[in-house]
Amino acid sequence: MNTLTTLFVIFLGGRLITQLWLANRQINHIINHRAKVPDSFSSAISLSDHQKAADYTIAKTRLGIVEDVVATLLLLIWTLGGGLDLLDQLWRGLGQSELLTGTAFILSAMLIMGLIELPLQIYHTFVLEDRFGFNKTTMSLFITDTLKQTAIMLVIGTPLIAAILWLMGLSGPLWWLWVWLLWISFTLLLMWAYPVVIAPLFNKFEPLSDAGLKERIQNLLDRTGFRSRGVFVLDGSKRSGHGNAYFTGFGKNKRIVFFDTLMSTLEHKEIEAVLAHELGHFKLHHVAKRMVLMFATSLAGLALLGWLIGAPWFYAGLGLSTPSTYGALMLFLLVIPVFTFFLSPVIAWSSRKHEFEADTFASQQVDASSLVTALVKMYEENATTLTPDPMHSQFYDSHPPASIRISQLLAHT
Repeated sequence: MNTLTTLFVIFLGGRLITQLWLANRQINHIINHRAKVPDSFSSAISLSDHQKAADYTIAKTRLGIVEDVVATLLLLIWTLGGGLDLLDQLWRGLGQSELLTGTAFILSAMLIMGLIELPLQIYHTFVLEDRFGFNKTTMSLFITDTLKQTAIMLVIGTPLIAAILWLMGLSGPLWWLWVWLLWISFTLLLMWAYPVVIAPLFNKFEPLSDAGLKERIQNLLDRTGFRSRGVFVLDGSKRSGHGNAYFTGFGKNKRIVFFDTLMSTLEHKEIEAVLAHELGHFKLHHVAKRMVLMFATSLAGLALLGWLIGAPWFYAGLGLSTPSTYGALMLFLLVIPVFTFFLSPVIAWSSRKHEFEADTFASQQVDASSLVTALVKMYEENATTLTPDPMHSQFYDSHPPASIRISQLLAHT
């Protein structure tokens, strides 16, 4: 057996075993703590809401187990099972150019993968989310969203994939450096264009109309020296009962966005506190650091692919009979997450560290108790479990567990 095949099977099996083990820990831990609200939340969260969050998290985790098993089986089918090889031979049989064949191969593979995942997405939206009262999406809206997403993928993805394959074929041994520069340029352009070109295709963004809240927010922005193109309210309630807030855009095109569900839940001082936390990510350069890390890892990945692309054992070890630039790219995109999976705790730790730092920044700008009450309401509204398994949380969670985060914030009050 090809050495790469052996390593791939070992890492893929190790990933699945770890995923199932962590999921089982999460479910058992939440069940064991379902009967009682943690003492630090007993005055703010009712037992019924605590149990709803527990049941919701358990249901999502069980669905995640199904998704992990299905994803593992599908990856085996696409690679060692010959799925990609069959698709490759079908496109090669049409006798088109390497560039056209490669572009069609990658796009069709992505479309087929999306179609296979559709039943689980439908179940998540119309069964799981609906069972806990979060789903507001109609089937017609779901279909419309899916068609829009597919159209955007084709409109944006087709020229991008073609350009990448063209560079791979014509730029010599350092093609990976040119592809990296193209990828950076595309990413920055997409970040800049998303809030004004793509996002409005799915949601309405209304300028914040509450004069009192607008003044409070503007004072916060002035204190922190942050400039944006405005504060907007997104009609998130037409799809989900979950609430959120975020920044979007790049450079002078930044926007502050609040879900309408969040606006109806939080008081003005709490909204200001949530915004102060998000501002902390920018003022402490978390966004820039994540971008630099993403660009660095993508450069390393492309350099690795530059080495693998000329190795026959790379294709043979992963089920592709005919070497090609587009085949190497597709295989790499599919299998690299398998080999980097065990870096997840490091990435999660870094993200949680940034969350603590942003909380500290927010407590220096506003009353920390306002952020505490805002977070408690958001935990309740989104049915976020208050008792995650510590090991599961350390491995996956980008945000600290509720009890730890709240206790650190209370130290600033």
